[in-house]
Amino acid sequence: MENRQMLAAQVAAPDPDHPDRALAVGPCPTPADRPGHTRVALRASALNMHDVWMLRGLAPSPSSGPRVLGSDGAGLTDDGREVIVYPVALGAGPEHVTPLGTLLSDLGAGLLAEEAVVRSEHLVTKPAHLSWAEAAALPTSWLTAYRMLFTQGRLDAGSTLLVQGAGGGVATAALALGRAVGATVMVTSRSAEKRERALALGADHVVATGERLPALADVVIDAVGPATFEHSIAATAVGGRVVTCGSATGFVAPLNLARLFAREITVHGSTMGTFEEFTALVGLVDRYRLRPEVDSTLPLERLDEQVRRMVEGDAFGKLCVALG
Repeated sequence: MENRQMLAAQVAAPDPDHPDRALAVGPCPTPADRPGHTRVALRASALNMHDVWMLRGLAPSPSSGPRVLGSDGAGLTDDGREVIVYPVALGAGPEHVTPLGTLLSDLGAGLLAEEAVVRSEHLVTKPAHLSWAEAAALPTSWLTAYRMLFTQGRLDAGSTLLVQGAGGGVATAALALGRAVGATVMVTSRSAEKRERALALGADHVVATGERLPALADVVIDAVGPATFEHSIAATAVGGRVVTCGSATGFVAPLNLARLFAREITVHGSTMGTFEEFTALVGLVDRYRLRPEVDSTLPLERLDEQVRRMVEGDAFGKLCVALG
């Protein structure tokens, strides 16, 4: 494998204001073989906000070598197995709980590349009904949504779910997963177009961000942050759970303590998920024939366009990249 090159997306000099300008797509040495690892010829990958943070310099990589972006990917092993890669890079075994999990891209060994070498036990067979782009859309956003809904939120059939901010990868995943298990799903968005698309995906109710809902929610999923957090608390039923995983609009949010204790609301932080949760997620996707919403798929050479689309907030679903 010596001296072999592959096409990969890397962080050049971070740019806080223009992350697309910090992107370098070009030749990169292929990763070396490692004991206990498997080489995957990637067929598709997906962009995450974490990649944008790395491009901005807000999530610096500890790697001293090439910093390859991307933690979502699906492809073929050398023996022809179609697989999806678990996005968390940990030294512990698959059973390890990952409240502060390190993503593959954090180590500079990301999946926005033609090849990757990953832990052999961190590969899951791709459901046959998914395209490569749909499979690549699963790991980070869908795993995050799965843990938020079922581990932290304890969502079950008959529950009422509120998803703040239609359109993002976590939001579209939460909508699909909530509907699959029999929850009533309400979705908010500032965009009338995105509200209509959420209805088309199966949402029971959609309202403009901050508006009154038809019912209080047992579980609220908030990946937006300060712009919606006060509304999330106001929209939660007695004994309900608010689960937050993101800070797209900032890191500090107001909190109505009176409403919090009067309704006995629980607020959970959540990030990523265990390998056990990942296998359960893929099994659920396979059983219900769920398909992740893919906004668009472009070749790796046009990744800068996907970065700009993510920053502008125009996407509905995952921003994917075709590889191989």
